Order: sequence, then structure tokens, then C-alpha cells
Amino acid sequence: MKFRPLHDRVVVRRIEAEEKTAGGIIIPDTAKEKPQEGEIVAVGPGARDESGKVVALDVKAGDRVLFGKWSGTEVRIDGQDLLIMKESDIMGVIEKTAEAQKAA
Repeated sequence: MKFRPLHDRVVVRRIEAEEKTAGGIIIPDTAKEKPQEGEIVAVGPGARDESGKVVALDVKAGDRVLFGKWSGTEVRIDGQDLLIMKESDIMGVIEKTAEAQKAA
């Protein structure tokens, strides 16, 4: 199934956090918080301004983003747990630095 969000909504897949702390302690599932980082799966065409013109979104599919703890609506599409949220719920895009791009 293919899902296309409407207006200024985006579909986000959560990126799971590490299972260990920096000191090597394994964190059990019951103690983990839901990650606030995700990858954009799909984006809507954009919101309309006062004159009726469509304003494109600043994010695109594949972007890694940070969002608020309680942002979005959780849905299950094709067996995947996803979030649908407005673009305004996204705090920012995580961009790779030059050092990280060289290492990849």
C-alpha cells in the first residue's frame, strides 16, 4: 500500500535509540523512552497561504529529523509503526557534518 499525506503533513519512521549507554549498561525495553528522532518517509504537497498558493514543505523524504516527545499520531501501515505529524511539529533536520560524510 502507498500512503500520501495531505497538505503540510509528513510521515515519519522512528529511529530506535541505542540499547546500551556510553558506559556499556544495557537498557531494558521497559526503561527506554520513545525516540524523538526519525526519518521522513513521505511528505504532503504543502499548505496553502492566504492567496491559495501552495507553499512547499522544507523537509523531504529521507531527511533525519527531531520532533517533540508527544508529536504526531501513531499509525500502523503495512506492518510498520509510523507517525503522522504536521511539519510545524518538527524541530529541525539533522544534517551530516563533513567528517561524518567522509567516514560513511
